[in-house]
Amino acid sequence: MNKAIYDTRFFVEFFYSKDNETRSRLRIEKTNREKFTSAVVVHELYSISLAHEGRETAKLRVALMKEGFQIIPVDSQLAQMSAELRQKYNLSMGDSMIAATALQLNAICISDDPHFKQIKEIKTRWL
Repeated sequence: MNKAIYDTRFFVEFFYSKDNETRSRLRIEKTNREKFTSAVVVHELYSISLAHEGRETAKLRVALMKEGFQIIPVDSQLAQMSAELRQKYNLSMGDSMIAATALQLNAICISDDPHFKQIKEIKTRWL
């Protein structure tokens, strides 16, 4: 599986981690795969950045994300897959959307969120 879908937690660690070793590992990870993320992650990262650092930084973070990752929009098929996963595993809407995106792309989900580990239909990995 050479495709990867990156969860919000990856970007939070990438942009906000104070641990240089963690940031270094995340930079290396970013170069090794065909990289995707969900439009839901754009919303979550923008929201987090907006709250902590303001609009300009939020815009910059999303612009950087768009340079290195293909953003997968939510369409009706993905929304239905998400609802199925949400019901089956009692997930939040955001997590179910990201998981559905991984399933649709047949991509590994890069996250340390324990909710993803319970989803039998996808594979997860953390660094």
